[in-house]
Amino acid sequence: MGGLVISGGRVVDPASGMDGIGDVAVLDGRIAAVGADLGSAERVIDATGLVVAPGFIDLHAHGQSIPADRMQAFDGVTTTLDLEAGVLPVASWYRRQADKGRVLNYGAAANWAFARIGAMTGSNAESSLEAFGNAMRDRRWMDNVASETEVVGILDRLAIGLNEGGIGIGILNAYAPGAGVQELTAVCQLAAAHNVATFTHVAYMSRIDPESAAEAYIRLIGYAGATGAHMHICHFNSSSKTDVERCAVLVKKAQAQGLPITVEAYPYGTGSTVLAAAFFSDPEFEARNGLGYDSVQRVTDGRRFRDRQELLAAQAEEPSTLVLWHILDTENNPHHRDLLDISVLYPGGAIASDAMPWTLSDGSVYTGDAWPLPNDATSHPRSAGCFTRFIREWVRERKAVSLLEGIRKCALIPAEILSASTPAMRAKGRLQVGADADIVVFDFDALTDRATFSAMNRPSEGVRHLVVSGQPLISDGVLDVAARPGLPVRRPVVES
Repeated sequence: MGGLVISGGRVVDPASGMDGIGDVAVLDGRIAAVGADLGSAERVIDATGLVVAPGFIDLHAHGQSIPADRMQAFDGVTTTLDLEAGVLPVASWYRRQADKGRVLNYGAAANWAFARIGAMTGSNAESSLEAFGNAMRDRRWMDNVASETEVVGILDRLAIGLNEGGIGIGILNAYAPGAGVQELTAVCQLAAAHNVATFTHVAYMSRIDPESAAEAYIRLIGYAGATGAHMHICHFNSSSKTDVERCAVLVKKAQAQGLPITVEAYPYGTGSTVLAAAFFSDPEFEARNGLGYDSVQRVTDGRRFRDRQELLAAQAEEPSTLVLWHILDTENNPHHRDLLDISVLYPGGAIASDAMPWTLSDGSVYTGDAWPLPNDATSHPRSAGCFTRFIREWVRERKAVSLLEGIRKCALIPAEILSASTPAMRAKGRLQVGADADIVVFDFDALTDRATFSAMNRPSEGVRHLVVSGQPLISDGVLDVAARPGLPVRRPVVES
């Protein structure tokens, strides 16, 4: 008999509501059976005392490389998607991933920011962290309203990306706050015409008007209502900051009226981005955010900026450098912990990491094959411990949600957010016959994140086994460094 049987574990499947002891049988990359005493197979994993669940699906992961995949594997992730930013061109990106091989299932949206860069500056560089930083030296695409001709160029680039199989449109609105409502309406109409979601970093994040987070959400709600586009809100926590209570009321009311709006959040009070982000150079940065410049910290050496002058000088010199942005003090401020809870526990909301690339001390992005990662590899801790942190703290320790609901937020809800637009996602996020065999087996009592802001490259603990596309990737806590079981998640390609 061929295949794989995971036997005697606590099988947790949010799609069926199952939470009980049983077996899961895998054959040819799919789940062949779920039940009791399924018998022997070519390979048997004894899951006694362990949780067996659908692998976690990350809608928001910028790493998209072998080292990033491996760190996320120990976080229980089996499918890692870059939807908030996305890529451009789309077809060549998927081709490169397939050529080099990927550890986890992977996919990306079409990148609106790079469509803007191409149409408004004439630069047609392929999307990357370095190219993004370099593009910020020419601020036209960030600050200017696009002309009618430029809007046509933006829409053409995005339509090509969608026809090449891009999973929706990633809208980094906060990085190009000058973009006009007419342009963004047209982008949302394009998304609606293709029946895909937009994945939006809202335009503004300030706590005060004008250009407040509340204004940004009112705009996003308006786009959903006026165009019918599915508007997905990226990192609800860091986009809303200390105004998340007000923003959550707005979004909840819009959803209650039937508007197609979904949300995600990550379980940290600290964000991360590139140094050249437009919001850091706002002359009113401190007043608008209620934070000093020392809230911005360089990832590679831990340096916090003293003042606006130092930050602007660094922006000009090293625009693509990764920084941390300490927004909510969840360690010391109970109110800030409550604010984070609103976004992380938002009903029907997904957990998504916003995992960043791994960079070395010289600032270069690490895409090598070393395991463990090099000692000087740094990123945000969420790149290593997002899902395990959520289950440890909110499910096990605080019991804020049940394990079944916690798994739903990490696996099924992300799959459902994409199911209308992306047929490949309808077989993910669940443990049912015919579903993709993407499975995490973990020790509930031992599951924990280990990455901290002073030791970022520590893998999480407690994931005992991880199966990706039917192939064991982690066995008894040990990574198979030769394995490349990741398959593309992609919408059907439209031939031109």
